Amino acid sequence: MSVLRTDINVALLNERGGEYLPGYLGIEILSVAQGSLSSRMPVKKLHIAPNEFLHAASVVALADTSCGYATVAHLPAGAESFTTIELKSNHLGTVREGAIRCVATAQHLGRNTQVWDATVSDEASGRTIALFRCTQMILWPKG
Repeated sequence: MSVLRTDINVALLNERGGEYLPGYLGIEILSVAQGSLSSRMPVKKLHIAPNEFLHAASVVALADTSCGYATVAHLPAGAESFTTIELKSNHLGTVREGAIRCVATAQHLGRNTQVWDATVSDEASGRTIALFRCTQMILWPKG
């Protein structure tokens, strides 16, 4: 089982996303611990679809970023990186303002794969708006 790396922290994860999609969307990592990571994203017009509801891709971006950063924080010693090989989301509700939160929880922390579940909720009410699961393939140096 992979354990939380001591060289990965909240500040580093937030800095990492700066000029990439997570930074553009305003995703903020709140905490990282053994087997879990929590995050939030303020809802802005750029997160909304033309039908005036939260765009499903915005929700997936928060959940996938959270699980991806959690994977980075739990990479086995010697691993080079990871890539997502499967993801699934169930959307149960929406928000139009405020912020959404995500809690990613490890289900499997293996040498070659990791499986993470994430729950996305309305930050104000705590109501679940999406359930997400992804499988990450751990990438090892070639040679």
